[in-house]
Amino acid sequence: MYLRNDHAEKSLPVLRNLVRENPLGQFTTVIASPNFPLVQCSHIPFVLDVDDESSETELGVLRAHMARANPQAKAIIEEIKSRQAAGDTSRTLQQDVLVMFTSPVHHYVTPKFYTTTKPATAKVVPTWNYAAVQVYGKATFYIDSGAEETSAFLDRQIDALSSFNEEVTMGYTGQNGRPSAWKVADAPEPYINIMKKNIIGLEIRIEHMGGKFKMSQETGDGDSDGVIKGFKDLGSEVGAKMAGIVEERRELKRQQKAGRQSE
Repeated sequence: MYLRNDHAEKSLPVLRNLVRENPLGQFTTVIASPNFPLVQCSHIPFVLDVDDESSETELGVLRAHMARANPQAKAIIEEIKSRQAAGDTSRTLQQDVLVMFTSPVHHYVTPKFYTTTKPATAKVVPTWNYAAVQVYGKATFYIDSGAEETSAFLDRQIDALSSFNEEVTMGYTGQNGRPSAWKVADAPEPYINIMKKNIIGLEIRIEHMGGKFKMSQETGDGDSDGVIKGFKDLGSEVGAKMAGIVEERRELKRQQKAGRQSE
């Protein structure tokens, strides 16, 4: 990910918040195989675990599961079993994996929004505003459906993923007139056990987390005013959200600049 200073977000709590608000990650692996593509990617919902939510240094762990029938999972299983046959018992891939999380609030930016630069010089081009987080780390997999370790990991991961999305994503808290959350225990245990045999678990110990909010911070006040007004004038929900984020990020940039000047 290209992280120019105007757009880079360095606060881990902010990056963690974007991940949790957009837990469907694009999980990418690079595995040499005679049977599957070298590079594979799947959309998978993740759970992010950290011990200290306020920490500016703790990277944490991502947990998820994927269908055993997924060709990417098959390549992973093939790789691990091949190494095990050669005496290597590790279930951790040697190559880093990549997971990308992207905010749903993104939009094309027309040069017409640049109400200062366009009339003055016409030296403007279109761009795209968006926010995203990329995570690199080492992935360990739970592939033996008959192992107690695999069963315990999947129980914990499925319960955490379901609870988070029922209570946070859906707002099913059972309070203030809201419905109660669905729980894994609501389904028959034999059915859940069958489902568990059809998935594998994965745990990524994060080694690097980077992110950006590309929201017109590189433009001057006149042009960013035009971008904010342009998005508002679209009259759409995404336009209103884009205008709000552009304004918020511009103010944050001003505060950071003022802080540096006062040091």
